[in-house]
Amino acid sequence: MAAFDENGTTDPPLADSYRKLLRRDELGGALARESLAVLERDLPMIDLKRLTSGDARERDVCADAMASAASEWGFFQVINHGVGRELLEEMRREQAMLFHQPFDTKEKAGLLNGSYRWGNATATSLRQLSWSEAFHVPLASISEEDAKLSSLRGMMQEVADAMSRVAETVAGTLAKNLGQAGSTFPAAAGCDGTTCFLRLNRYPACPFAPDTFGMMPHTDSDFLTVLCQDQVGGLEIMKDSHWVAVKPHADALLVNVGDLFQAWSNNIYKSVEHKVLANSKAERFSIAYFMCPSHDSLIGTCGGPSPYRPFTFEEYRRKVQDDVRRTGKKIGLPNFLKRSTIS
Repeated sequence: MAAFDENGTTDPPLADSYRKLLRRDELGGALARESLAVLERDLPMIDLKRLTSGDARERDVCADAMASAASEWGFFQVINHGVGRELLEEMRREQAMLFHQPFDTKEKAGLLNGSYRWGNATATSLRQLSWSEAFHVPLASISEEDAKLSSLRGMMQEVADAMSRVAETVAGTLAKNLGQAGSTFPAAAGCDGTTCFLRLNRYPACPFAPDTFGMMPHTDSDFLTVLCQDQVGGLEIMKDSHWVAVKPHADALLVNVGDLFQAWSNNIYKSVEHKVLANSKAERFSIAYFMCPSHDSLIGTCGGPSPYRPFTFEEYRRKVQDDVRRTGKKIGLPNFLKRSTIS
């Protein structure tokens, strides 16, 4: 849970940021109130073991179910994924010890190559402020020497390697479904062990819940995300213009399509908006693996005319950052439509 120091401020200082915005934001605590009525749903469940079945029909049925989920939901769960429960539980313990260090240590000590971030210090309204903290670490730097965090780095590398195998299996299967060479897709798209990211997330218990975003609504700016979440819950996704609460499953990982895969698939696979709501009683942890290409990779197409003009991953990231600074929110793929109406 969030700790308070002798001055009454929280560690990290999330509550202080919210109090400042509450005093001048007309929305008050109503920004997430519409989420209280959402239904909790089980996402489509994909058994990855079926992809290695000796029965070709069973393999095809599994691949078709995955493609259908990526098209209709943009999110799905996978089981028999090969990422051991004991590994994830040990990672969770290491993660908790990391986040429970003093805020000044996390912010100023350069831990994990200075990848720490919290909330949104530049937020100008409650809709832009997230009640969370994270370490967003490039895979290329996980193994760098750091005597203080050697155990954590080793654990992160194991988790990243295991999650990367899941991401490659899923991405290859989805690419093959569109007539591409699935076995070469991640590499052909510019993704490898040096271009992807591992993100450790913590959502402290929040005195403003349930009217607080743990993470504001967004889509992911990558090809594919593999997520391990705990049983606290709070993740919601957009389905048929309504928010749906995702029911946690102890043995499953979540997979979601990112913006780049939607563009590459000519909008067949969907990158859907999602958010996290804060919890008033329990802190929440999650680990996310982001399958990203190199910055200069050109985002291609699975074939046929694309609705999007050519763009690189760096160009996409830069445009997202510019839009957030200018408007307070991400615009994303609509910026790159050949017939874009975005000014």
